[in-house]
Amino acid sequence: MAEIINMPRLSDTMEEGTVAKWFKKVGDQINEGDILAEIETDKATMEFESFNEGNLLYIGIEEGGNAPVDTLLAIIGEKGEDISDLISGSKLETPIEKTKNEVTKEVEEINEDKTISEGVEIITMPRLSDTMEEGTVAKWNKSVGDKVNEGDILAEIETDKATMEFESFYQGTLLHIGLNEGQSASVDSLIAIIGKEGTDVDKVLSSLSSISNSSDVKEDIKPSEDKSIHQKRDDVPLIKSIETASAPQFLSKNDRIIASPLAKKLAIEKGIDLRIIEGSGDLGRIIKRDIDNFQQISGVISQPPTPKGLESITEIANSQMRKTIAKRLSESKFSAPHYYLGVELDMDNAVDFRNQYNSIPDTKISFNDIVVKAVALSLKTHPQVNSKWEDHQITQHHHVHVGVAVAVEDGLVVPVVKFTNEQTLPQIGALVKDFALRAREKKLKPDEMEGSTFTVSNLGMFGIQEFTSIVNQPNSAILSVGAIIQKPVVKNGNIVIGNTVKLTLASDHRVVDGATGAKFLQTLREYIENPLTMVL
Repeated sequence: MAEIINMPRLSDTMEEGTVAKWFKKVGDQINEGDILAEIETDKATMEFESFNEGNLLYIGIEEGGNAPVDTLLAIIGEKGEDISDLISGSKLETPIEKTKNEVTKEVEEINEDKTISEGVEIITMPRLSDTMEEGTVAKWNKSVGDKVNEGDILAEIETDKATMEFESFYQGTLLHIGLNEGQSASVDSLIAIIGKEGTDVDKVLSSLSSISNSSDVKEDIKPSEDKSIHQKRDDVPLIKSIETASAPQFLSKNDRIIASPLAKKLAIEKGIDLRIIEGSGDLGRIIKRDIDNFQQISGVISQPPTPKGLESITEIANSQMRKTIAKRLSESKFSAPHYYLGVELDMDNAVDFRNQYNSIPDTKISFNDIVVKAVALSLKTHPQVNSKWEDHQITQHHHVHVGVAVAVEDGLVVPVVKFTNEQTLPQIGALVKDFALRAREKKLKPDEMEGSTFTVSNLGMFGIQEFTSIVNQPNSAILSVGAIIQKPVVKNGNIVIGNTVKLTLASDHRVVDGATGAKFLQTLREYIENPLTMVL
């Protein structure tokens, strides 16, 4: 839904504003916190911040144009949204524009009735956003009796959109606080009085009571009734409202310092010259973080670099394979009580065995083929591991079908080497290589991925030394194989360089007990560390 942005009241005496510069143009995407425009008031030129998100659909006041407060400034909404009614409506309901003579006459009439001492400034609840109807004092930064300078942060005001710092446009002594921390009041309600020290506050409050049409501020003030954006007011407010910009003051082209009020305050306290700090906020604005991160060592000014990256995302629709992986692995992890057993094996004999085997013409095997063959033989010795859990029974398989996990572009598939224990090492190597190739081309047949009784997952080729896997149900166990690495080991009392590999067995505790899993790994160790036993 489109949001109407009106000319904001950026100072307590502002009646109209001039758009000095637009930072956005029609069609641009607007994010909450973006600086929409630079607006000249009767006090200063200030940046105007957006509290809405969407596309900038309409600009009502061009650069150099001026208009009274609450005049249509811009419209933000969804791209392509019909805003013709909003534009035509705003023209029909233009706020009453009073001539300077009329305003002066009304002010003079009010002043005739006032008995407020000279130098006393009435601070009212500011309108800190275009939709704000009431505000809550989150925190007072000054106490009654404190000295207040122009630019000091009086309080933190919580609005319907954010909690913002409220800056004083006056200097003097804080004589009265009309709204305690945690209390709320409608816009234009009395929240404080600033004036000369020793001023009779009771007399000021009495004078305000006699000339104000609004009731005293109470702890629980009900929100004012919703009014049209351009509703005509029947009277002139008798108490002026100090209103801050919806964005903190910071640098512009007329050499103003680009800094938030809090940053200015901290800079003064720490004796830091704001002119030497590079701001990390919008348009180079100096914010609290920049003051905190600033360093000045031995007269040499240094400031850590501020990252200026762009947040972005890519949304990828879940493929059917990814959905299946998510479903099956979630079911396994949350239904089967996993436990893990890890061992480190001596691979020196396996390395020599593979080198000798591959010296045979037209023969080539991998370390993974050796592991798969060793697993198959070990499963024949330990049928408890070669089993599956069912609601009323545990089924032990007398055949051995080892599944080999293969990574593909969309996820993971597990082709199955049937009757693995009966296959030779070259046969296992040829099958696994063929499965991997066709898996990446998405040419595996369904029956080639069914019927596994145990699974092997190997990430050693990626340099992973150790990891754990999720049991591939209905299997009861899965073996994770790491990379073979060289490192110092102790052999016969001497430290030598040896080849080692780490294996981790993940088991379903409903089927495979810890001791059973440990015995399986002992047998597996014997085969892998002495690979000749697999071929004799």
